[in-house]
Amino acid sequence: MPDHGNLTDDLPPAGDAEAFDTLFANPSLRIERIVSHGHASPEGFWYDQPQDEWVVVVQGEAVLAFADGGHLTMLSGDWVAIPAHCRHRVESTGMNTVWLAVHASPNP
Repeated sequence: MPDHGNLTDDLPPAGDAEAFDTLFANPSLRIERIVSHGHASPEGFWYDQPQDEWVVVVQGEAVLAFADGGHLTMLSGDWVAIPAHCRHRVESTGMNTVWLAVHASPNP
């Protein structure tokens, strides 16, 4: 039987850090569930990833900040495509926020 599950089942309890679970991966693609409980990126920290990222808030809420000064408030169902090396950070999240993140290697 293929591997399967539910994104909102068995949520980890609140802790010091977000919980990351890889659901699928191959050399060019990684899909992960991220669970946040009021977490934010550390002050002054910016993600600068070599992969493109597509992320959706499955439940809860979050605010992303971008190095160009932009902010994006995300609610359940909202998604964003973040190109490789687009510096961004998590400004805030609600309790029991569940994200689905897809990381893909950019086309050569």
